[in-house]
Amino acid sequence: MVLFEMKDVEKRRENTIVFSPFHLSINEGEIVSVHTTTDGRQQLLNWLTGNDPITGGEIRIGNSELTSGDWRYMPELGVIFLEEGVYPRLSVKDHLVFLKRLFQSTEKVDIVARKIQLEHRLQTKAKHLSYSEMRRLTMAKLYFQNPLVMVIEEPDQNVDIETKRIFINLLYELKEEGKSLLILTSNMEAAITFGESVYRLNENGLETVDMKTGYSDPPASIEELTDFKINKIPSKVNDKLILFDPTEIDYIESYSGQSHLHIRNESFKCVFTMQELEDKLRSFGFFRCHRSYIVNLQKVREVMTWTRNSYSLIIDDKGHSQIPLSKNKMTELKDILGLK
Repeated sequence: MVLFEMKDVEKRRENTIVFSPFHLSINEGEIVSVHTTTDGRQQLLNWLTGNDPITGGEIRIGNSELTSGDWRYMPELGVIFLEEGVYPRLSVKDHLVFLKRLFQSTEKVDIVARKIQLEHRLQTKAKHLSYSEMRRLTMAKLYFQNPLVMVIEEPDQNVDIETKRIFINLLYELKEEGKSLLILTSNMEAAITFGESVYRLNENGLETVDMKTGYSDPPASIEELTDFKINKIPSKVNDKLILFDPTEIDYIESYSGQSHLHIRNESFKCVFTMQELEDKLRSFGFFRCHRSYIVNLQKVREVMTWTRNSYSLIIDDKGHSQIPLSKNKMTELKDILGLK
């Protein structure tokens, strides 16, 4: 059953196309991620919250329709903003009690506190919480409101690993209850980690991000990984051509049809395709961990397990970058590392 649908919606700003007409639907018990720019994300939220009327197409939530000039509060829709407000002088318990009363919920405060792992902070005022703990507190609204469709803006931006794990567990718990969840993010890694289906939204409309994990090429052998070659990876920066040594590269990411080298927390466009880079760098210990990512295994610090089917590689760089690892690639990685 479709609980959320955006049909033939588009956005123009003067003579500029922000979004071409697109169609997005989310079924009951489905988690969908939309990767877009910050402006694009804000436009979607403006439509859903009535801050910008819909000039073309329609948006349906459950059996209700959002129409131009006729927006109203919809209990079927819940939105968690990146900058969700909290009252700094209220304690965690006071916030949860307030939400329970606001939505006339039957959820128990202590149980919700345990789910967001703030049961030990019930008497702590919000102003004394860490940023990650405050994000957990804002997520509690979804439990008390209990809407059919839930929209979450940048769920893991600047939060710690434990909070990210809590959010993933929360999403899959709500999914099992039959909720429809829409993740809006400008970070492709987050989109892939949280979403079962992933889309990219830009001026061309809505494009499906290929989540397939099968490859025609055979896995790299131990001999291939240890067969050292001399090579350079070129990148164009303005009118200059820079040559990087493979050992400098932390990981490679593909988006908007372009491969990008990530080196010391900087990104450089590369002239090679992902397939060409995979072939060139295999002998240097690089591993195609996902269709959109190639990682330098020498730079991997940790393998994180989020759910039974969701993994990430933690890179040993300044920002501890998290790179998605496909389920089918987990087995291949274990073989490369000599693990059973």
